[in-house]
Amino acid sequence: MSLEQKTWDELREIAARYPEARSGLLPMLHLVQAAEGRITPEGIEACAEILGISAAEVNGVATFYTMYKRKPVGDYHVGVCTNTLCAVMGGDLIFERLKEHLDVGNDETTEDGSITLEHVECNAACDYAPVMMVNWEFMDNQTPESAVQVVDDLRAGKEVHSTRGPRLCTWREAERVLAGFPDDRADEGPTAGPASLVGLKIAREQGWTAPEGEKK
Repeated sequence: MSLEQKTWDELREIAARYPEARSGLLPMLHLVQAAEGRITPEGIEACAEILGISAAEVNGVATFYTMYKRKPVGDYHVGVCTNTLCAVMGGDLIFERLKEHLDVGNDETTEDGSITLEHVECNAACDYAPVMMVNWEFMDNQTPESAVQVVDDLRAGKEVHSTRGPRLCTWREAERVLAGFPDDRADEGPTAGPASLVGLKIAREQGWTAPEGEKK
């Protein structure tokens, strides 16, 4: 099936943002996922045609980054961090509990198409370990029980908020934001949580400042 005309128009819009159109490939691939639910051959061909590069080059980028998916993703992509600190703090237990509860394996989607579960690399939120992300929004300080509650609420159609504030949107909606089409939710949560700002607080209390660079 070919892409809708709206998607073609928006892909061209993205490419036009950049002095070098090829720089728009990553957000263009996110838009393909927003429109198609995954990276499709038609999406690859469209990106290649608009950017004037080969489909092989587009495919090389799409297969390099794990955020681009070749099979359909559920309404909510649940990524559980299983890197060292999160694992030690309970990330492995959370992941195993969710696999059992949802009856899926890694990178698999529930039969109703609502949840895709994946263990992911470091989410850069070690100060809130163990963490998981739902459509790239943080769910901090999780336990197996709280993680199950999150996915159950999502499957029940309840409004769920990230622990840092924003309402959770669907995966396709999140992919559209990553393509550069805002959803007006940017101000719904803090830019950094208290645990991330402890070092800054201590530095201010102690009067510490960064050393000045050499003057030239």
